[in-house]
Amino acid sequence: MRERKRVYILLADGFEVIEALAPIDVMFRAGVDVVKVAVGGSLEVVSSHALATLHCDTHIEECDFAQCDALILPGGNPGYVNLRSNTDVLDAVRRAYDSGKIVAAICGAPTVLSAAGIARQRSLTCHSTVIEQMGDYRYVGGNVVEDGTLITAAGAGVSVEFALAVAARLVDSDTLSRTRRGMEV
Repeated sequence: MRERKRVYILLADGFEVIEALAPIDVMFRAGVDVVKVAVGGSLEVVSSHALATLHCDTHIEECDFAQCDALILPGGNPGYVNLRSNTDVLDAVRRAYDSGKIVAAICGAPTVLSAAGIARQRSLTCHSTVIEQMGDYRYVGGNVVEDGTLITAAGAGVSVEFALAVAARLVDSDTLSRTRRGMEV
């Protein structure tokens, strides 16, 4: 049995740099294992605006989603569109949510939840440009919204707050406090 918590972060070409790197950094600081999962043909995933390229650990087709405690979906355009249009992503999101795992989405990525057909009627937030795509969810606005195992965030500006909300579900309060102090938040 593994002792450390494990997060899978799904990365597609066009991801928003800070929305991916803030959770990766916060999880590392909190002692949570992060698996960078490539969605698409290459383990090299290029961010929106081609600002950064991340080398992923594995392809989505090779993942055992039963081995993660949380699934993180960064936004970015066209990153969230690429996530939303991938059937493996939609299947992974459904399985994670149905098995009670944390599903966390930021910016445009909450639209992936809608495409996967999960968490209907749950409260959430998202980027203002995709509110109308959220259908029968309860958009409540704000920076970070938690509803059951669902965590959503508005966008790039709240990436660290979003990552800390996910970490708070995975580590004890002392570890979270040390992580926050180390980051001066």
